[in-house]
Amino acid sequence: MNSEIFLVTGATGKTGSETVELLLNEGFSVRALARKRDERSDRLAELGADVVLGDIHDLSLIRDALTDVKRAYFCYPPQGTHIVDATTVFAIAARDVGVETVANMSQITAREDAPSPLSRQHWLSERVLDFAGIGAVHIAATFFVENLFMFGAQTMAEQSRLFLPYGDERHAPVSARDLARVITKILAAPAEHLGKKYVVTGPKLYSIEEMTNEISNELGRAIEYVDIPRDAWSAALEGVPGMTPSLVGHLLHVSDDHKAGIFHAQTDSIREITGTPGESLAESIRRLSKEFGLSHAAA
Repeated sequence: MNSEIFLVTGATGKTGSETVELLLNEGFSVRALARKRDERSDRLAELGADVVLGDIHDLSLIRDALTDVKRAYFCYPPQGTHIVDATTVFAIAARDVGVETVANMSQITAREDAPSPLSRQHWLSERVLDFAGIGAVHIAATFFVENLFMFGAQTMAEQSRLFLPYGDERHAPVSARDLARVITKILAAPAEHLGKKYVVTGPKLYSIEEMTNEISNELGRAIEYVDIPRDAWSAALEGVPGMTPSLVGHLLHVSDDHKAGIFHAQTDSIREITGTPGESLAESIRRLSKEFGLSHAAA
């Protein structure tokens, strides 16, 4: 195993866990930061990661976690409300110990005048990492394809419907697995990526209705997209366990951004960075429908 240590924050999340696994498979030593011990953090330890438990806002802990680390992946959980604070703590600690590369998970919606406070904070966090001079590389991700199933697996199984407020605009959904491949390649060979910001999308643009057609083809039964009003989406989100008010507000602004075409982008960043194309929507659906318990028999 390579003696160089890589730190992955948000290590039990969608991109974090995939990145830990890929880095370990590449032979790198990985220190994985997780908020608490659970089956997800235990799995990372079983894979060979050095799991550190604690709060990403704790400067002393982050400084210790970054000791002997030159390259790191920074990812702040979407449920959190203090991303700029956490980013500043991370930037100070990384600068103190001499970190040379940070792959930062941002959003395609991150911009100075974004209506969502979280999207504005992602933009501010990008600036903090840039000012710190620690080799920041920003990943402006579009919608995760996993979100289709997080928000819709139950209604697709029970009602053969997917309820979302995204209108008929298009985006190119990207999988957490492909984002992890991008992160891993950037960390493994950062020289050509330093100081850059990549918009990372899937390989093809789809409307939500076109996505449900793909889901229908994979499941062998019809799934209908129901374009619901903003207020109905708000009420639905408030009933989701673990959904914070700030995240509800962000997701409402995200739906507005989608209808305004902010997500209408398709790039070849995955192929350019990793050397191979991103997973097709059909491939993602085939894999994720099993993970989320959807099958031909789900009806």
